[in-house]
This record gives sequence, structure tokens and C-alpha cells, in this order.
Amino acid sequence: MKLIHQQEIETAPAQRVWNVSDFCRRFRLDAAEEKRLRLLLGEFANQQELLMNAERKPDLR
Repeated sequence: MKLIHQQEIETAPAQRVWNVSDFCRRFRLDAAEEKRLRLLLGEFANQQELLMNAERKPDLR
């Protein structure tokens, strides 16, 4: 059995978990990108995974 010290638990940063559809709506990603992220990561993923895997098309004016 592994002993875990209280200090190790308190210093570990919490990771924010997003619903993929909420993330796509917040970052204005299109439906095709939302579908790709859902296939890749599932219904929920942490913020780091979503940010690293999301691809935004350039907004040309």
C-alpha cells in the first residue's frame, strides 16, 4: 500500500473539466469541429486536452 502525505494532495492543482459542447460554444467552434472533438475525447475532457486538440479556422475579413 502506498502512503500519501497531506502536502502532496494540497499542492496538486485541480484540472477544470469541460463538457465538449459547452467548450465549443464558448470558443465559437463550428459543428464539424465539435463532432471531431467528441469522437476524439468523448463527452467530457479537461481544459488542457481541449485546448491542445481544438482547431479554429481563420476568420478572414
